[in-house]
Amino acid sequence: MVTFDGRAAGREPAQWDRRIADFAPLRLIPGGRTLVVAAHPDDESLGAAGLISRLTGQGYLVEVVIVTDGGGSHPGSPALTRRALTAQRMDESRRAALLLAAELEPVFLGHPDGEVREHRDAVLRDLRVAAGGSPLEGVPPASRIVTTWRGDGHRDHRIVGELCALLADELGAELLEYPIWLWHWGNADDADIPWDRFRSLTLSDREAVVKHRAIAAHLSQIAPIGDDPADSAMLHPRFLQNFDRDVEVYVVAPQPAQGRQEREGSDSSPPEQGLGAPYFDDLYARKADPWGYADRWYEQRKRDVLMATLPHQRLGRVLEIGCSIGVLTRCLARRADSVVAMDVSHVAIDLARQNLTDLTNVDLRVGDLRTTLPRGSFDTIVISEVGYYLAVAELQRFAGTISALLAPGGSLVLCHWRHPVADYPLSGDEVHAIVSDILPIRPMVRHREEDFLLDLFSTDERSVAMRTGLL
Repeated sequence: MVTFDGRAAGREPAQWDRRIADFAPLRLIPGGRTLVVAAHPDDESLGAAGLISRLTGQGYLVEVVIVTDGGGSHPGSPALTRRALTAQRMDESRRAALLLAAELEPVFLGHPDGEVREHRDAVLRDLRVAAGGSPLEGVPPASRIVTTWRGDGHRDHRIVGELCALLADELGAELLEYPIWLWHWGNADDADIPWDRFRSLTLSDREAVVKHRAIAAHLSQIAPIGDDPADSAMLHPRFLQNFDRDVEVYVVAPQPAQGRQEREGSDSSPPEQGLGAPYFDDLYARKADPWGYADRWYEQRKRDVLMATLPHQRLGRVLEIGCSIGVLTRCLARRADSVVAMDVSHVAIDLARQNLTDLTNVDLRVGDLRTTLPRGSFDTIVISEVGYYLAVAELQRFAGTISALLAPGGSLVLCHWRHPVADYPLSGDEVHAIVSDILPIRPMVRHREEDFLLDLFSTDERSVAMRTGLL
């Protein structure tokens, strides 16, 4: 029998350990605008706080919408009127949101708690407005909708999930659903639950901590609001243990074909192998500068932004991965003691040698980052416009090894084009998300434009002013 009384202990959380361990990892496609929809104030913290923290921390646009006022959690309470309880729960969600991101402000639709079915049409209208964005104000439609799971059993959760699924289909958006009450009433061996659609998102230590703090902000739900039995804590401590894990669980749905990027085509399976030397040799054979590095203002400006981001005036020993014909290499060499510049294409390296004959501190090498990286350590590592040529597993392996080449106090910079390209296995946003998740160092600079991303990681967390003695 399904029950929604959170005051009861519910299932033993340990029963879920084996089941959750078997879930495939969530392949999180970054970028765009994410709309997180909660049926009640606290669902967003319980189900998706880690995801919200990750996406906002990576500079992506996230909006939280809470459908109901939450005023039905303590019926018959002598301590708080429904109006006072509603105000308190809204304030709790605001404080929880600020723990996840400095400027995150939830949108409260204010529909009556427990009456989503009765107000279904009005809720749909409000959610459609929230999901559609405001193009005139520069707010795009949602490319991802994260909401309560339709199979959660709770009526409000089910209907909110159904409405969000409808909107995701209309927009061609990715749909992720988070279970809440499943952990209370469910059985890990229940064959009727679609376990094959469940995915796990492993949280970093920071994400797990801020999620714990966000949940703790909902005091009206996790602690008594008065001495009367009607004022007891709504959520049992054992139930809350289900949300104190280092993973979040999401239920995925097939993504509508209209909403997929062209590069993915009709097959949503990620490629197992990225692009190799023949692809690039052919490009350079047809045109010596396929991307216009030497003459496009866009490329010149992007190089200037990258060079200005590097925190040291002198770059020391530099490794440039994916040097192409050597245009950025020349800029690096001006500030470097030495540069090792590598590219998978021997044609590109031959062209770079012709372009850089006057430089004596540059070592040009043909090499594939998947199999060959230079020995030694480097003060500066530059990875520009190369990551999206790799398959996911290849990029993950590379990200797991590249930081070992970084000298103490060194810096690593990523820079990538954001728009979809049909031939590329990954987008620039995906590259930065994957590498950021794996690197053991935190970003010092995150630069976001419509056209490109730039992230700087450094083992020295001091600002430039501190490094140069201004502070």
